[in-house]
Amino acid sequence: MKGLVHIYEGNGKGKTTAGVGLAVRCAGCGFPVVYSQFLKDGCTGEMAILRNVPEITVMVEEKHFPFSFLMTPEQKVEACGYYTSLFEKVTAYAKETQARLLVMDEILDLCNAELIDLQLVTTFLKNKPEELEVVMTGRNPKPELVELADYYTKMEKVKHPFDQGVKARVGIEK
Repeated sequence: MKGLVHIYEGNGKGKTTAGVGLAVRCAGCGFPVVYSQFLKDGCTGEMAILRNVPEITVMVEEKHFPFSFLMTPEQKVEACGYYTSLFEKVTAYAKETQARLLVMDEILDLCNAELIDLQLVTTFLKNKPEELEVVMTGRNPKPELVELADYYTKMEKVKHPFDQGVKARVGIEK
């Protein structure tokens, strides 16, 4: 079966949740899954449970940086090197283990912040193992990524409690 490329994007809730759902579905069918997160601390409910699923390998950042717009030029250079290395580890591991699904949560935002070379990502997508399904989440995907996608789902916020000052709640939003 040919693996396809998914984009889950938008300003609404549900991008990560959709990626997690597909990871659970794929693992539930006995396939190996690699679930990676960028720009997040990996300390959410979904990461805790995914780590307990034998078919799922979770790969998240071990080093954290400020928001890209708050970074000094030196921090941005360091972050770019770090995220490039993490991306390379994640994609190499997916290839080595013959994963059926690779989820790259927030990779679109990493590309937008120029914390990874877009060409590195597009080259991977063009040359990925044929059976590897890839999910990318975040906001405002670059046209080059949209062109390579087979699925493009936009989560649009119509109403969200955050707009009324409600913080992310453990077990629901994080």
